[in-house]
Amino acid sequence: MTDAPLKLFNSLTRQLEEFRPVHEGEARVYSCGPTVYNYPHIGNMRAYVFADVLGRTLSWKDYELTHIINITDVGHLTDDGDAGEDKMEKMAAAKAESIWDIAKHYTEAYWADVKALNIREPAKWSVATDYIDEMIDFAKGIADKHCYELDTGLYFDVSTVADYGRLARAVTEEGEGRIETVEGKRNAADFAIWRKTPAGETRQMEWDSPWGKGAPGWHLECSVMGEKLLGFPFDIHTGGIDHREIHHPNEIAQNQAFCGCGGLDVATHSGAKIWMHNNFLVERSGKMSKSSGEFLRLQLLIDRGYHPLAYRMMCLQAHYRSELEFSWEGLGAALTRLKRIVMAAEKLQDAPLGDPSHPKFAALRDKFAAAMSDDLNTAVALVALEEALAMKKVDASVKRAVIEEMDQVLGLGLFGLTRTDLRIRPGDARITEAEIEAELFRRKEARVAKDFAASDAIRESLADGGVEVMDGDPLGWEWKL
Repeated sequence: MTDAPLKLFNSLTRQLEEFRPVHEGEARVYSCGPTVYNYPHIGNMRAYVFADVLGRTLSWKDYELTHIINITDVGHLTDDGDAGEDKMEKMAAAKAESIWDIAKHYTEAYWADVKALNIREPAKWSVATDYIDEMIDFAKGIADKHCYELDTGLYFDVSTVADYGRLARAVTEEGEGRIETVEGKRNAADFAIWRKTPAGETRQMEWDSPWGKGAPGWHLECSVMGEKLLGFPFDIHTGGIDHREIHHPNEIAQNQAFCGCGGLDVATHSGAKIWMHNNFLVERSGKMSKSSGEFLRLQLLIDRGYHPLAYRMMCLQAHYRSELEFSWEGLGAALTRLKRIVMAAEKLQDAPLGDPSHPKFAALRDKFAAAMSDDLNTAVALVALEEALAMKKVDASVKRAVIEEMDQVLGLGLFGLTRTDLRIRPGDARITEAEIEAELFRRKEARVAKDFAASDAIRESLADGGVEVMDGDPLGWEWKL
C-alpha cells in the first residue's frame, strides 16, 4: 500500500497542508463537544462522525492519538455571539430540575448516540465544571494586558491581539449583529470570559472569582481544557463550521494572549497547528433546530426503522467539508447500500484473518489510502471498500484482512454487524416480530397445500403492516420503510 502523506484542509490558512505532528509520532486532537442542555440533533452528530474518522485515520497512520472531547455544562449562552441566557440554566429552570441532573441526563444521551454511531471513545471527556480553578487562573494570567472589567463581567479586548478574526476571514456585519451589545465594551467583538452573577440573583452554577461571583464564558473553557490536556500548540482542533465565525476566533485570541504569541501568519500561535471544520447537515423542513421542539435526533431515525449506522454511512458518502442534505429517501438509500456491504462481508465472517498485502489487492489498497490521505475523502474510500468486497477468485482470508483494514478507518464495524441487526422495528409498527414469524409459518403451510390465494392474502396483509416478504432470501423478511 502506498504510504501517501496525510493532507488536511486547514481552515486558518484555507489550504491543504501535509500533517506534520508537533510531537514526533503523536497526534493531539481537541474537538469541541456538546453543550448538554438538550439532546443532540443529527447535524450535531455529524461533527463527531467526522472527528472519529479523523482520529481513526491518524491511528491507521500509526500516530499515537490523544483525542479530547469536552462536555460543556456551563457558560454557553443561547446565542453563540455572546448574548442571551446560559443554555444550561434556562433548561433547568424550564424543567424545574437541578442543573446537575440536566447535565447528567443529556450527557448520557449524547454518549448513547456516540456508541450507536460506532464513534470511538476519546482519551478523555473533559467536563467544563471540573476545570473552574484552571479557568480562573488562565483569566488572571491574561487579564492585565488583554481584559477589562465591567459591571457584567470581565471582557477580552480583541484589539490587543494580532489578526483577530483571521479564522473567520473578517468579522462581517452579519457576524457583528450576532454579538451582544453591552454598554462600556471597547469593541463590538469584545467578549466576556467571566460573567458576573447579576445583583440580587443566584445561579445554580456560580463560583467566586477576582471579578465577583459568576461563571466562565464558553470560549474560555475550550482554551483552558485544550492547554491543560494537550499543551499549546497541539496538532488539530475540530468543530462544526458554525464555530469558525465566533467561538473559535475568540478561543484563538485567548490562546494568543496566554502564550504571548504574535500574529496568525504562524499557525501555531493560534494554539493549534491545524483547525478543521465540518460543514452543515441541511434539512429543508426546519427540524434541525432544537428551538422547534421536535427535531431530528438519532432516536427519531431509529424509531422510523433506520439503523443508526445508516446515518454514519450517509455522512461517509459526502466529504466532510461539503454540505450534506438530509432526506428520508437519502437515508433509505444509505441503509440499502450498507445492507449490500454487510451481506458481502457476512460471507467472510468465518474466514481466518490473512495478510492484506496480497498483490491482487494492491491497487485497491492504494486507492483507499490515497483517498483517505486526501483530506479524508471517505466517498472514494467507500468505493474502494465495495470494489474489494466484489473481488472474485481471491483468498477469503486475504479479502477479510483487507476489508477489516479499511473498516478500521471508516468505522462501520462490519464484522460485528449482520443484516438481522439492520432490521430495526419502526416505533409505529402494528405487528411484532413473533407475529410476523407466525404469519410466515402459516403462509409456508398454505404454499405447501398449494393454497396460493391464502398465501397471497397473508403476504398482502404483512405488506399492509409494513413488512416486506422476501421469498428465497435467507433473511426472509424486512420492515418496509
